[in-house]
Formats: sequence, C-alpha cells, structure tokens
Amino acid sequence: MAKHRPSSPGEQSGSAIETADSGYVRVRGAREHNLQNVDVDIPRNALVVFTGVSGSGKSSLAFGTLYAEAQRRYLESVSPYARRLFHQMAVPEVDAIDGLPPAVALQQQRGAPTTRSSVGSVSTLSNSLRMLYSRAGDYPPGQELLYAESFSPNTPQGACPQCHGLGRVYEATERSMVPDDTLTIRERAVAAWPTAWHGQNLRDILVTLGYDVDTPWRELPKKQRDWILFTDEQPTVPVYAGLTPAEARRAHKRKETPSYQGTFTGARKYVLQTFAGTESAIMKKRVSQYLVGMDCPTCEGKRLRTESLSVTFCGHDITEIGRLPLQRLAQLLEPYAEGKPPAARTKARAKDAERHPEKAIVTQRIAQDLVARLSVLLDLGLGYLSLERGTPTLSPGELQRLRLATQVRSSLFGVVYVLDEPSAGLHPVDTEALLRALDRLKAAGNSLFVVEHALDVIRHADWIVDVGPQAGQQGGRVLYSGAPDGLADVTESRTARYLFERVERSSRQARAPGDWLRLRGVERNNLHGVDADFPLGVLTSVSGVSGSGKSSLVSQALVQLVLAQLGQSAAATEADTDLVEAALDDTGGGDVRGRIVAGMKGVRRLVQVDQRPIGRTPRSNLATYTGLFDHVRKLFAATKSARAKHYDAGRFSFNVAKGRCPNCAGEGFVMVELLFLPSVYAPCPECEGARYNPETLAVRYRDRNIAEVLQMTVDAAWEFFAEEAPLRHALDVLRAVGLGYLRLGQPATELSGGEAQRIKLATELQRASRGDTLYVLDEPTTGLHPSDIELLMTQLHGLVDAGNTVVVVEHNMQVLADSDWVIDVGPGAGEEGGGIVAAGSPDVLAKDKRSRTAPYLARALNGAAPAR
Repeated sequence: MAKHRPSSPGEQSGSAIETADSGYVRVRGAREHNLQNVDVDIPRNALVVFTGVSGSGKSSLAFGTLYAEAQRRYLESVSPYARRLFHQMAVPEVDAIDGLPPAVALQQQRGAPTTRSSVGSVSTLSNSLRMLYSRAGDYPPGQELLYAESFSPNTPQGACPQCHGLGRVYEATERSMVPDDTLTIRERAVAAWPTAWHGQNLRDILVTLGYDVDTPWRELPKKQRDWILFTDEQPTVPVYAGLTPAEARRAHKRKETPSYQGTFTGARKYVLQTFAGTESAIMKKRVSQYLVGMDCPTCEGKRLRTESLSVTFCGHDITEIGRLPLQRLAQLLEPYAEGKPPAARTKARAKDAERHPEKAIVTQRIAQDLVARLSVLLDLGLGYLSLERGTPTLSPGELQRLRLATQVRSSLFGVVYVLDEPSAGLHPVDTEALLRALDRLKAAGNSLFVVEHALDVIRHADWIVDVGPQAGQQGGRVLYSGAPDGLADVTESRTARYLFERVERSSRQARAPGDWLRLRGVERNNLHGVDADFPLGVLTSVSGVSGSGKSSLVSQALVQLVLAQLGQSAAATEADTDLVEAALDDTGGGDVRGRIVAGMKGVRRLVQVDQRPIGRTPRSNLATYTGLFDHVRKLFAATKSARAKHYDAGRFSFNVAKGRCPNCAGEGFVMVELLFLPSVYAPCPECEGARYNPETLAVRYRDRNIAEVLQMTVDAAWEFFAEEAPLRHALDVLRAVGLGYLRLGQPATELSGGEAQRIKLATELQRASRGDTLYVLDEPTTGLHPSDIELLMTQLHGLVDAGNTVVVVEHNMQVLADSDWVIDVGPGAGEEGGGIVAAGSPDVLAKDKRSRTAPYLARALNGAAPAR
C-alpha cells in the first residue's frame, strides 16, 4: 500500500513541506501507460523527485500525466488558431488532477538536428550579442548602421551570399569523382557516375562523341577530362549499344539506326542533381561520398557578409566572439558591464565616444544582461561551450542544462518545472552546481518535479515519489510519497537499498592488463598532443568533469585510430538520417590526429555502442532491430495453417503488403486531424490496431497470433518461447541488460537514448564472442536505476571474461568503483581540460589529490552504495 501525504500538519516527521490542502497537487486515477489507477498527493513549492527502476512508470506520472494535463489546460486558454501551431501531447488517462499550476517541461530531447541551431540560439544569448554589435560595435569609416538581423547567418541580411550562412561549401572535385586515375573510362574510372545501365549509357555516349574510353584516365588531355566531369552541356546523341568503339563510330558516320538516343550528363552535374533531388536515402548517401567540404572562400567559414564581419567589438568580429568559450566571453564583457571598458586604442575611437555618448550606456546595459545570463551557464558547468557550438554536437544533458539556465533567468513565479534526468552526463562536481540552480528556481516560488536516478539528486529532494516495484506491468504503483527519510521503511523499494546504503560492495578482484593499447600525440577538440594508455583484457572507465575531453579521447580519437589500424572507416550515417544535415554537421576540432604505437595485436575487432536511435520511424522496433522478429516470423510460417496456405515468413511482416492491413498500411492506427484540438491517433477500424490483415491474423502459434506476440513484453515472451533456443537466448540477453519491461513491438520512436544503447549492446551480446574485441560505450548508464546498473555491469564483466576489452566513458561512481582501471581526464572543462590527470585502479585513483573525481570515488568505495 502506498504511503501518501499526511492528512494534518506534523504527521510526517522531518518534513519541511507545507501540509495545508492548498499546497498539494492531487492526482486521482492515473492510468497512463503502465500506471495502475494511481492516487497520489504531491507538494508544490518543493523539489519533488520521481524515482524507481527503469520502466517503472515514473515518467508516465511526471510527464505523461502531470505535464500533459498542465499543457492541455494552458492550451485551452489560447485561441483555436494559435492552438494549431503547438505540438500537443495526448490527453492523459486520469480521473482528476487538482491544484496543478502551469508547467514547463525541460526534457532530454535534441529536436531536429540542424547546424542552424546553436548554443547561442538555444540560450538566446546570440540575440543580445547581435544587438551589441549593431548598437555599440566599431564600424569602419563611412559604413552605415547595420541592424541586428545583419549579424545573423540565418537571415538574408546577414548570410554570406556564397555559402548561404553555412560557412562551408561542398564541391565535387576530380579527385573525389575519379579516385583511381589509372583506370579507363570503360573500367569505371569516373566512380561518381551511376552503376549498372545508366553508367554504361554515359560511357556509350562518350564513344559516340569521339572520346577514348580505353586509355587510362590520367593520360587523357586535361581539356577532355574537365569537359567529361564539369560540363553543364547535355548533348543528345545516337547510341549504338553492344558495338566496339570503332564499330560505333562507323555506324554513326553511316547514320545507321541507333539503339536509342542518349543524353549526356557531366559527372559533377549528376552528383549535385542527385544529392539535391533524389528521395532515395541510399542514392543520396552514395553520391555524398563524392562531395568534398571546405571553408567558404568568401567568408572564410564565418558565415556572414563582409559588411557584417567588418564591424568589431573589443577587436573581434562577431564570429570570433561566438567562438570563444563562454567563460572567456564573460571575462571579456565584465569590464563593460561594470562601466569600466578598456581605454580607447585610437584617437578615432575616442572621438567616436565623444560624439556618441549614448553608446557607452547601451554597451553597459547589454553587457550587464549578457554577463548575468552567462553567470548561470557557468554555474551549471557549461563554461567550456561556445555560442557557435551546434546543438547536434551537444549531449542531451548539455541541452537540458542550457534550457534550464534560460528558465533560471526568466523570473517566472508559481510554475511547475518538470525535468527529465537533469543530472544525465554530469560529473558529481557539476551535479552540485545543478542542484544550486534548482534551488534558485524553487526559492523564486516555483515547484520542481524531477525524474531522476542519481542518488545525490534524490538525497537533495524535499519529497520523494517512488514508483515500482519493478518495470512494465510489474510496476506502475506509487510505493511511497513523502519526505526522503520515510523511504527507508519501504521494503518493496529498490531505490531505498541504494539510498540508505544496504548493498554490499563486490569483492571481485581487479583484473591485470594483458597488454596495453598506447596512443600518442592525440589531437581532437580540446586534446592537444595527449598520450594515453588503455589496458587490454580489462574493464576501463574514463572519467572527468563534463566537457573535459573524455568523449573526444574515447568515442572519437580511440575509435577512429583503431578503425584506421583495422582498415575500416567509421560507421556510416544511418540510411534514414537527413544526409544534407549530416554532411553539414561538424563537431569542430577537425580530424583526429595521433597514432597507435603498440597494442593492436590484441584488437581484432571494434564495436562502438552509442545512444543514437535504432530507427526513426515506428516501423523500426526492438524485435526487428535485434533480429528476434526473423525467428518469430519463421515459427509462424512453419505452422500447419501457414504451410497449407503457402504463407512464407514475409507474410508475417507488417512492412509487406501481402500480410499487413491495407487500411493503415501496417501502422496499426489512423490519424484524425482535429485542427484546433490535438490530433487523435485512433486504432485502425479495420485491424483494430493489430497491423495485419485478417488472413494473416488467422494463423496462430500456440494459440497466439503474430500481433499478440508483438504486444508481449520481453519477460512474457521469455516464458512463451521457453522451448525455442535461439529466441530464448536473445530474450535472455535483453532481460540481462534490464530491458525485460519493453514490448517486442515497441516502436523505436518511444525508446530513450539509454534504452537504444542497451538494445544495441544486447544485439551484440547475442553474437558468439570471438575474443580480442574492443567494446567502446559512451555513458551506458544513462537512464538506469542503480539496480539496473548492476545488471549492466554483470554483462560488461562477462564480455571481459570472454577475452575482450571494454572501455566506457562514465560519470557514475558505481561503475567506476567496479572497474579494473580508471583514466581521469581534465582537470577542468574545455580549455582547462584535455589532459590525463591520473590513471590507475579505483583504489589508487581515489587517493590521487590531483583528480576532481577522487573524493567521489573514495566515497563510493568506502560506502556500501556509491552515489554519483
């Protein structure tokens, strides 16, 4: 039975929360997702943490119920026309919610990846900076005043006319389109041309036009090579297919009837037209490899018009200012904010100040605003970022803290902020700064509802709502709602075990390295000539404050250098990614430089497990990604009824026309557009959400049809397919990484980054281990409850025991304490980081006074249940 708010003041000892009826949000009958008719009272004007194992239902309560209802009520107050402009959440399944204030959600979502979005645009600091340059910048003599829009690369007034504000241009060059110039045209020297018939057609046209297709490309005259590659002409000529060049020339001279009339297209024209116009992701991906990116020659990569770049402030143009770390930008602006700008450097500037005394007032006013807003970002540990840093290169945690900083400065009162794991991606040092920012929001008269697993954040809460006890159908109940101390008495709570340190530390002996993978002279982002040694045959954690260079060292440098040694390239962009944006996306820092000087004998294969989605549409799901669905479909195709009807395995795919419902095309639902109200996604009236046609659903395996199997959770399927060894093994692994609560058919769009990463890990674990594999994981504990982290660590140790090497980038002290080796990067973030501070076993590193990680690791090693 859940414990709820006491009915009268003073009944809950130790609670500083107001217990008057007016101080609570009352939820009655919440049934969203797996919530089991939940009733709970939650205090306002407090930091309330929703916790529980992964998949227990805490997000369903905080976001799917409370925030969704607050948003619905707010949108009812705006005009019907304006309502259409919002992406409205579904109406939550709940009987009643009372006392709910307006809500603001700060979720871990990237939004659409685009280089047009940056730290400056998300934080709105760029707007103030543009105004500063417009009104207080130093203009060249005779230049007219430019408005703020002229300092934005995203407007026609400011964008460089050649690169359209992107800073880079993309061109098809001879070297990119003809990678091997020893080949002849007949041997496909022009690799950029299409394969199969179309490419042969273009070669046949060249024969008719009199070009030599049997001489090596490098020996052809440059004029001919340039015309073939770069001409915009598109002559149409007769083609004589199947004839030799000599025969084709004779036939053309005699004006014999051709096979057909063919139109020529130059290689560059073909590449650019295909890249811009094709709807095929595969075709776009193919031609993109023949495009070479370079800084725009007009703006030199600064994205703005020449007139805009000629205006300076403190000796910098606006792009140079935007590339400074926020910490240095704040230092540069502080004298102006205090009204004590550096002395004018020239007589001309001194005279300008005399003629326009208002500029000093404008400069101070804008600088004060910028410095005040920058101070919040610095408090949140983001001083290493720059305004120009693109949002696609930020972690979800960094993005959420950017949005949080904007809210801290907004001075709103009486609002509920709903946050999704704000500590994700944070070192414990940075978590302390996060908690200070949350306290500022609470002190301003707001309520904070935080979904969190980090024990340091949970300990800081005024009130805890613990959901569980397990995940999926075994969860969805409020086990406890009250002050943190009271959770100690709730025996069902898995959170209590870790919060009150009731878990014994593993007595496992640390493994000794079999060899060392030695990297020398690594250069990437803030890494400058770094030497790093990674032990082989053990589990290594790489730690350091947020922005210290951990991911640059491991996920970029280590991965790329090892792949180069193995003769492989980095994983290609997924086929359904917007390849235009992918091509334009650049994390900065250029290519990785460095070398591996030893240890590659112990690495035969590299597997990188990241948090990118396993698919971008609902048609991709857990079952299809892991390969489980292939086995399931074969089982259905092998049934007597399927064989009698000659159904093959393809019949049981909802992506194939012969098996899926024709009305919803296998989606399972139809969308009803209501214009002024949220669009309603209703189950398809034909298949009632099953996704298949009646003939397919009539086939049953052990009294279940294919749709019913897809609705099973991993745990339920594990019992159902107990006799099927291949399926049982795959399901075993999914359960072992804490994903037993997910449905087999759960769409990829409903999965978090942490869930996607664990699905990828489970898919890899299904394969027979060959040993000598290097596994690289970037923050695999994101979104995981401490009890689920134990399951994950068991699997990672299993990989090492099988003769492999595991390297994880992590902030979680539970993981660091259970590692064989720890490499600490830093000491600070950005320019203050990028070095190896310390390395050694957890016990050794915990005593190293140079490391900011050491005190937190020592606490984790000495206490029974490490915090963050």
